[in-house]
Amino acid sequence: MISTSFQLAPKTSKETKLSSARVATQANIQRAAEGVFAEFGYKGATMERIAQQSGMSKQNLLYYFSSKDLLYRTVLQNIVDTWLERMVFAEQKNATPEQLIEQYIRGKLQLSHDNPDASKVFAQEIISGAPIIRDYLKAHLEPLFNRNIKLVEGWVDEGRLRRTEPDHLFIAIWAMTQTYADFATQIELVLDKQKLEQPDFDLAAKFLTDMVLNGILASK
Repeated sequence: MISTSFQLAPKTSKETKLSSARVATQANIQRAAEGVFAEFGYKGATMERIAQQSGMSKQNLLYYFSSKDLLYRTVLQNIVDTWLERMVFAEQKNATPEQLIEQYIRGKLQLSHDNPDASKVFAQEIISGAPIIRDYLKAHLEPLFNRNIKLVEGWVDEGRLRRTEPDHLFIAIWAMTQTYADFATQIELVLDKQKLEQPDFDLAAKFLTDMVLNGILASK
């Protein structure tokens, strides 16, 4: 019997270098596109501007991404995958609710600090009704969300947290943390700062953590 399975031949060093170079180029394009989509939105962004920000010709850009729609979908999915990684409590043995909630808040804030353009692109997509990412987001976010809900409900049943609404707890945390990316300009204005820096995010993390925990921790 002839086997229908096969294995790819090992790549030569030249092929590996070419593959690595392609990956690096695509990553550079996606970073540039993320900034352009964040500033101009999908409709206002052009492949010419993205090519310029990428440091290449439009023709060269089209070699890697044949259309703006394909590039937008690629950028958006990468953003959502990164965002989803921070949407679930980190699994740590013997960690307390206080520790996990603090890490969750800090992780979401750090995401806003490290990826402000990505946060804005994601927000624009959601505000538009998530026409591109709705099905993907529902399929991947809902299981993580339900997992977090069950964990919080378990803490409530154990008497470690007050009776609360876990779904609204997470919605509130999302809103409070993402504000530091999507409305950074407003925050910079009221704080009289040219740009939010790491200490600002650290202070916000402490304040938000204290506020949330003071509202939901069971009395001792």
